[in-house]
Amino acid sequence: MSAKKGLMIFINIFGGTAVLGSYIFGFLTHPAAVEVLWGGVPQNIRPFYTANMFLAAASYFAFTYFILFRLNVHDTRIYSRFGFGVFNSLYAAILIPSALWMPFTFWAVEHSSLALLWVVRIVLAAVGLASLGLILALLKVEPRQPCWSYWLAVVGSVFFFFQTAILDAIIWGALFRV
Repeated sequence: MSAKKGLMIFINIFGGTAVLGSYIFGFLTHPAAVEVLWGGVPQNIRPFYTANMFLAAASYFAFTYFILFRLNVHDTRIYSRFGFGVFNSLYAAILIPSALWMPFTFWAVEHSSLALLWVVRIVLAAVGLASLGLILALLKVEPRQPCWSYWLAVVGSVFFFFQTAILDAIIWGALFRV
């Protein structure tokens, strides 16, 4: 296994554990705060949000499968200029702020801080921008074989972007108040 793929596995294990750990810690330390985490998202669209969260999580596995198991580190080119390492940077840019979202959200609420509210919004925007970067990288990656897993990765990255950028960063960020 190449060092770059090993780094990708490390980023996913470490980053994924940090994200899940922040959620577990958040729910253990704030068991009654589920309503707080919904921000101002109206009750009638929460089922849509919830369904898309699961779709985005499944999508994460789809594009990760393609990147990790179908791309050759040495042959991969993005925009005919960049290599496989772009994906490692994008995964880190998605997972690190994702792990910070819940702790920063609780911190903003507990301190009724407008400045911390903006930190939460910036964290969510960072994930959304990295998700957009992932779509753009996948659209310009070469080679793209096999075709089915490539297109599944692209479609999955769009669902993931919709969750992280549109639903989380834009809508949730606009509705959330401290």
